[in-house]
Amino acid sequence: MNWLPEKNDSCSGPDCEFRDNLNIIREIYLFSKIPISTLKVFAYLCTREKFKTGEYIFTQEENDGQAFYFISGEASLIRTDNDQEVTVREYRKGDFCGALTLIGNFSRLFSMKAMTPVICLVLSREKFTQAMIQYPELMMNIVKTVFEKIHVWEKNFLTTEGGSACLKKAGVSNI
Repeated sequence: MNWLPEKNDSCSGPDCEFRDNLNIIREIYLFSKIPISTLKVFAYLCTREKFKTGEYIFTQEENDGQAFYFISGEASLIRTDNDQEVTVREYRKGDFCGALTLIGNFSRLFSMKAMTPVICLVLSREKFTQAMIQYPELMMNIVKTVFEKIHVWEKNFLTTEGGSACLKKAGVSNI
């Protein structure tokens, strides 16, 4: 006879969404050095947004101040120059983008368009700033994590074939 309580996988409602948001936040690199007590604040501050196929999640030159974690669906990152549209890469379940928009106030260099129905966990700059005011000691951890990510990206970029062609323009993280 099993005396352990049954595990209920049919969870629904705000408590389950909060729990799911917390589990997602724990996996995002930006929050990797933050204590669980503070992660709970971020999980509470996040919202879930749905985008229809063909809908823009954000647009080039927009300053929306939002970061996105893809819960489901697929989207294309697009750059438009001189009326030429180029798809840069695809985003799908488990991808995160927009970390720097939470920290800095600047416009986007790309657009993102839903290629299928998309559900994202979204954190706004305004809510991120509210949390940072409440926990100012965490900002240094966030900044270190961002710079580590930039360094790793640049190191990987320099070791690929494309990196050698752009060598004269590299040197963002560690000259």
